[in-house]
Amino acid sequence: MSAAPATSRPSSRRQTLWTLLAVAIALPLLGAVGWWWYSTHERVEEEIELPRTGEITYNPLYVLGLALREDGWTVDMRQRLDSRKATLGPRDTVVVLNDPGRMSQIDADTLLDWVDGGGHLVVRTPPSGMVDSLFPRQSRLEAGAGRQDTLFEALDVMLAKAPRPCVPLLVDGEESHVEFCGGQRFGTGAIGPLHRWKDENGHLVYARLPYGEGTVDVIAGLDFMTNDKLRDGPHIVLARQLLEPNWKAGTAHLLYAAEMPSFWRWLAANSWMAWLPLLLALLAWLWSRMQRFGPQLPSPIGERRSLLEHVTASGEHIYRYGYGHVLHAAVRAAFLARLRRRDPQAAALEGDAQAALIAERFKDTLTVSADDVRIALSAPPARDHAAFRSRIATLIRLRNQL
Repeated sequence: MSAAPATSRPSSRRQTLWTLLAVAIALPLLGAVGWWWYSTHERVEEEIELPRTGEITYNPLYVLGLALREDGWTVDMRQRLDSRKATLGPRDTVVVLNDPGRMSQIDADTLLDWVDGGGHLVVRTPPSGMVDSLFPRQSRLEAGAGRQDTLFEALDVMLAKAPRPCVPLLVDGEESHVEFCGGQRFGTGAIGPLHRWKDENGHLVYARLPYGEGTVDVIAGLDFMTNDKLRDGPHIVLARQLLEPNWKAGTAHLLYAAEMPSFWRWLAANSWMAWLPLLLALLAWLWSRMQRFGPQLPSPIGERRSLLEHVTASGEHIYRYGYGHVLHAAVRAAFLARLRRRDPQAAALEGDAQAALIAERFKDTLTVSADDVRIALSAPPARDHAAFRSRIATLIRLRNQL
């Protein structure tokens, strides 16, 4: 039995040396990379705003409702009043973000009766461009069919046709803001407001009106209470003052106009990753199924001669064979036929009298004498090309001037 050769020990030693050498090189290198990374990079926190989902996407007063609930209010948010289902308490607050001109007669009467019992109503003026009159009755006519301003009529509020400059809003410790840019201005009648706010032209942008035991706040716009605007400090202060009369005394009813985008707009904005490949696939399929066309054919050869060319060739043929007097007779007959319609007296004459009367008729428009007319009406000599052309040209000129 022979012993195994002892050649594996030097090979394993060499492999161990190479491993130690690689580790000795890698450790300092990794340490240098780690030191560079931690000395040049810093861990920071970043907030990323995710796409909105749920009620906030269509309810402009959603953030206001959440804030009031956090503050201890009972909040009811819906798109319309629905007086058959809504139960309004005597100390509740109703904020109407919708256009009040679209409110039904039943809802307007319900709100006014409720305010008379102690409620607080916050209502905006109609959007800009809807009403431009100082008189409510005329306003309904100019605003278009379907508008009912019974709420403003009952409050004796008159919508004003006036400039709409921005109104500055200054709050201590906050940056200056401007509000009610383009909002509909208004005026009040016999009901004197408890509080008022005017623009630089003296027109009202806000008024708190007493109505029975309650109050009605009429304001030129409620954009500052919507979701994105309510994050500003001046807007929070203004909203707090607007809801002051029945603060936490009852339920806050927030009536908003839903801001739902159209289906096709939403599909174009959010689902293009699906419909764009499908559209390209459809176009590719149509391209593969469409009929193949060969090379473009040359245009068909048109007719060699037009009608005018045929008439010209026929006249030249007749004249070439000595029948120029026939062509002259045809032109002369055409001239005399029009002359009978335009000047029967001249057409009834003959000879020099007729030539003189025709020359007198055209003395203001053509430089033609009685001799020229007489020669043009006479037949040209045979084979006299100049006389033929002269007579034909004169007759055509006279005929065109009739």
